[in-house]
Amino acid sequence: MTMFFDPFRELDRVAGTLLDRRESPRLMPMDVYRDGDHFVLSADLPGVDPGSVDVDVDGQLLTIRAERTPRSNEGVQWLTRERPSGQYLRQLTLGKDIDTEGISAHYENGVLSVMLPVLEKAKPRKIAVATTTDRAQVTA
Repeated sequence: MTMFFDPFRELDRVAGTLLDRRESPRLMPMDVYRDGDHFVLSADLPGVDPGSVDVDVDGQLLTIRAERTPRSNEGVQWLTRERPSGQYLRQLTLGKDIDTEGISAHYENGVLSVMLPVLEKAKPRKIAVATTTDRAQVTA
């Protein structure tokens, strides 16, 4: 078997191992966009057990927690182990215009989707313009 040795990749791996603190939460990449009258948050959590995903709201603070447990096979000698395991944590402060009672979440194919509805009072609305049909005439 032929193997390619890249010294920079090896240095990167060693530095990552030395600086890696297993107790610190992992970063979960996410996108947030507005779609009509709600916001959608999509967070990548590949390989995470859906039972470990926890989404909660406390006031205006949205917290997402998850855990990816390492696969441990006894007697296995790892050649490389690049897939991160551990806890994931992300906290976001929600605006006052979010309906915190209507938040819902769905996890599918390693992506957590959180729907954040906008309060009715914060939705865009049309303002009617009143006109006067009878104008007051000024006489001089």
